[in-house]
Amino acid sequence: MKLQRMNRRALALGALAVSGALALTACGSDDTGGSDSGSGDNAAATTNSNVQCDDAKGQLQASGSSAQKNAIDAWVKQYTAACKDVQINYRPDGSGAGITAFTQGQTAFAGSDSALKPEEIEASKKVCTDGQGIDLPMVGGPIAIGFNVPGVDTLVLDASTLAKIFDSKISNWNDPAIAELNPDAKLPDLKIQAFHRSDESGTTDNFTKYLQAAAPDDWKYEPAKAWAAKGGQSAPQSSGVAQQVKQTSGAISYFELSYAKDGIKTVDIKTEAAEPVEANVENATAAIGAAKVVGTGKDLALELDYTPSADGAYPLVLVTYEIVCDKGNKADSLPATKSFLNYVASEEGQGLLADAGYAPMPTEIITKVRETISGLS
Repeated sequence: MKLQRMNRRALALGALAVSGALALTACGSDDTGGSDSGSGDNAAATTNSNVQCDDAKGQLQASGSSAQKNAIDAWVKQYTAACKDVQINYRPDGSGAGITAFTQGQTAFAGSDSALKPEEIEASKKVCTDGQGIDLPMVGGPIAIGFNVPGVDTLVLDASTLAKIFDSKISNWNDPAIAELNPDAKLPDLKIQAFHRSDESGTTDNFTKYLQAAAPDDWKYEPAKAWAAKGGQSAPQSSGVAQQVKQTSGAISYFELSYAKDGIKTVDIKTEAAEPVEANVENATAAIGAAKVVGTGKDLALELDYTPSADGAYPLVLVTYEIVCDKGNKADSLPATKSFLNYVASEEGQGLLADAGYAPMPTEIITKVRETISGLS
């Protein structure tokens, strides 16, 4: 069964890599991801790549979403190999911290798994001269529910059960509600160790939006980047909660699919469809296909569907945005910002995502992103 699941995931990634810009999906990792700058002729370097360095040079500071960290690493590696006069330092310290750093003028752009809120847009106007912060969707994907239950390789849960687990209302793995969803599993008499993010996180925001949308009777907390439910345990950043699942018997947590590695098993989610849905690129694509642009002006914030009913549509998804000033970017960092983001949004940049555990943005969305980047000033 596990081999079949791995094969399905490999096939799904391969199919999306071939099809290019069919849709969105997974996400990131955690530690720092800067690449050291070097010296050299940028124009000559671009002959072996589609990277357009233009006048880019110096250090580019950015921070935020840990969900996209593995994608950032892949982009930075290729970009700085071509543009040797640029050094990019990305701190994966969480969406909340990234937005704060951006609105305080500490970074050229931020990564966030949630679109800017009205108060954050207002704060951005202080650093974006005659402009404001805007959301540029670059990657998206499934939020996996990782679990560590001895003797259980396949686990099915629904939104109601997940809400009760993360609100400390279901506390043991052999609870009748879990057993009903998993009649063939040998569930142990073992305490559930539910881990949530300790830092402000767009992943938490999206996870709690899903719980509120799909299980409103069981999840009474407003979605937010900061965890609101009582009880449970916490760890910082996506890598932190994933590590806790890996090392703690009875653990369960939420994180981007690319963290579900080194033997971490993931939950299949029961929806209104006939069969439970696995967390993989293909199934997330089926759900994210319903995303709509709801931002105004140059802002490209998306509205996601957390309650899809179609067969094979994985309901628990997120989109990661790069947040940048539409106008009023700092003159010393604007060339590098535009050059790097142009590469990220290019066919070559988006083409790196499948190998990093992600998938490219839909053609109609990424086309708008490219147009917006070209007009940054």
